[in-house]
Amino acid sequence: MVNRLMIGAALAAVLAFAGPGTLAAHEGHTHKALGTVSSVEGNHVVVKTTAGKSITVMLDGKTRITRGKDTLDAAALKAGERVSIDYIEENKMMMAQAVKLGAAPVAKTVAKKK
Repeated sequence: MVNRLMIGAALAAVLAFAGPGTLAAHEGHTHKALGTVSSVEGNHVVVKTTAGKSITVMLDGKTRITRGKDTLDAAALKAGERVSIDYIEENKMMMAQAVKLGAAPVAKTVAKKK
């Protein structure tokens, strides 16, 4: 019981000295999402993450979209594409900084029987 009180008091002291500026220090912090594009509507991209959660990410003129070393435009984003997205939260919206598309699928060839 005493240990819990001491830990609680120490934590309260740290938070009191840290102040509100320290608590908000992660605003604008870059996050990463891995998953598959579910849909694209204008500048909104819905991605189903590998954790099974759907997120909506906004694109803007600063968003860099690439596949390997190639830079692409937003038209390359299609449902079913595997993506890695670096984004920041601004005003409760997820703004994409970079969208990396997975390798282009290899076209399957069907061998003809002789």
